[in-house]
Amino acid sequence: MKQAIRLGKQLAPIMLGTAIYAFGIHFFVVPNQLMEGGVTGISILLNYAFGFPLSATTLLLNVPLFFVGWRMLGKRGMWLTGFGTLSLTAFLYGMERVLHAGYIVPFATEDDLFLAALYAGVTLGAGLGIVFRFGGTTGGVDILARIANRARGWSIGQFFLYFDAFVIGASLLYISMEQVLYTLVVVFVAAKMIDVIQQGEYAARAFTVISEKTEDISKQIMLELDRGVTLIPAKGAFTGQPKEMLYCVVYRHETRRLERIVRRADPRAFIIVAEVQDVLGEGFKGEPGTES
Repeated sequence: MKQAIRLGKQLAPIMLGTAIYAFGIHFFVVPNQLMEGGVTGISILLNYAFGFPLSATTLLLNVPLFFVGWRMLGKRGMWLTGFGTLSLTAFLYGMERVLHAGYIVPFATEDDLFLAALYAGVTLGAGLGIVFRFGGTTGGVDILARIANRARGWSIGQFFLYFDAFVIGASLLYISMEQVLYTLVVVFVAAKMIDVIQQGEYAARAFTVISEKTEDISKQIMLELDRGVTLIPAKGAFTGQPKEMLYCVVYRHETRRLERIVRRADPRAFIIVAEVQDVLGEGFKGEPGTES
């Protein structure tokens, strides 16, 4: 029973986040011919070009990525990605039905695109921030980035940046330069909103964990998050007993997952979380061979 309640407390916010995100896409982004990055951006682009419904396109693009990720990354952690993807698809479809029935009139304007871009950024960022905070993702580029990182050693952050730049750049074929520039406002505001939802988190967080079970915790981190871990010898000042400290750096959307891994292995573990202003190295930007 407790496990079901715990699961519900995790899945309900992810559903709320995808609902807010879907609302922002249909209420602010599409009516004003703006764009978004990632797989959702590709779906929007196909909608502009051919009129394909966003819900169906998002699902069709994500399903093969999910199964590839399942095989290459393992099923641990992927079920939350699958849930986030299905939830987003369901809410995109629901918004399509609501708009088609005329229950909601989307915010479309030609006179104040800046206002539309601001509200689009706030709603998209709020939705994604909630999803990330509770350990979920909306699939798509997150899966591709992790596969590229494992297979080719590419930086996850740079992969997101280049992929989004490609999608938004390709939108110039169907929308004006002005709308692309307003899309950059959407992306900037959404990123800041995600930071606010994530309790002010920057690109990454550094975890220092003091526990009697650092070996077990480090194995689970490497297995579930595919992140490197450093074990540092230490000694308790009061007891004089030797200990080990675990040090690990993760992206902001992986923070909650790492906390759950630690608490699952050792509920009494002492955890220190520090804001990281920049990260260079494997799995992040500035890896050998990635600098031009």
